[in-house]
Amino acid sequence: MMAEPAADAPVVRLDGVSVAYGAKLALRDVTVAFRPGAVGLLGPNGAGKSTLIKALLGFVTPSAGRMQVLGLDVTEAPLEIRSRIGYMPEMDAYIAGMNAVTFVAYCGELAGLPGADAMQRAHEVLQYVGLGEARYRRVETYSTGMRQRIKLAQALVHDPDLLFLDEPTNGMDPKGRDEMLALIHDLAHGRGLNLILSSHVLPDVEATCDHVVVLDQGRVATEGAIEQLRGTRGRVFELRVKGEPERFVPVLQAAGMECRATDEDVMRVFVPPDATARTLFGLAAREGIQVRHLRPSTPTLEDVFVRALGEEDADAAAHDAASARAPESPSA
Repeated sequence: MMAEPAADAPVVRLDGVSVAYGAKLALRDVTVAFRPGAVGLLGPNGAGKSTLIKALLGFVTPSAGRMQVLGLDVTEAPLEIRSRIGYMPEMDAYIAGMNAVTFVAYCGELAGLPGADAMQRAHEVLQYVGLGEARYRRVETYSTGMRQRIKLAQALVHDPDLLFLDEPTNGMDPKGRDEMLALIHDLAHGRGLNLILSSHVLPDVEATCDHVVVLDQGRVATEGAIEQLRGTRGRVFELRVKGEPERFVPVLQAAGMECRATDEDVMRVFVPPDATARTLFGLAAREGIQVRHLRPSTPTLEDVFVRALGEEDADAAAHDAASARAPESPSA
């Protein structure tokens, strides 16, 4: 019997993992450890997030590397791993004709629970996710938001040690999205459940997670505690200048600063640790540029994302995130 991992040991570890679909590499020599708690798996669509989760679940086989989940080798103990994890897939996965409580209980039995225990747990988790009053309705009659909730319920029914959530707010309206994020936050911070939240929507990760792994084109772009990543490499200022701001950008870049455009002609300027507001005013005065607005800003996860992916990829991801937040159909 394999010994349980230490309390602070990574819940997931990948060492040199590559996954190929034909000639295309979806994961490229990924080495990363996911620590206990709530970890966000971030990246634009196509970055390799879903492939990473499927590889950990044993659904796809890497062409290279090793993987461990909860201290168990994925190739040696796939069934034991699956019995100890919960998986909320991105796509709908329900059995037509079943009502919610029967479906969730069935999922519990598939995970190894006795029938009576599975039914009791199904009632409990459906109540927890807000579907208690709708538990006897057939799942195919559910709205988009309700189907997201039942996917979470079936992932929780067997009381897993680790939860994988793949785009859990897909298609939900703003109210339903906020409620789903509140559930995820409670699972991680109120109930102490380890979870990995895969998303390309930055606010979802920022609202629920303490650590983040950012993937881009199948590689790890950056990873670490969100608070530490926010605070690295100096300070951030919001800056607005008179005239054409793009004229000031090369000046700032030549001084070792990074710039990112935002709405309303405001730039976010990342300055080195030894630079101050006086430095920015001095550069503007030297170039004959009038500063209209300048104030320190709190670094955000979006800043981390932009630095990790680069401006063009991050802008594309932001567009995808905005599209994802628009509901496909009413959520309940």
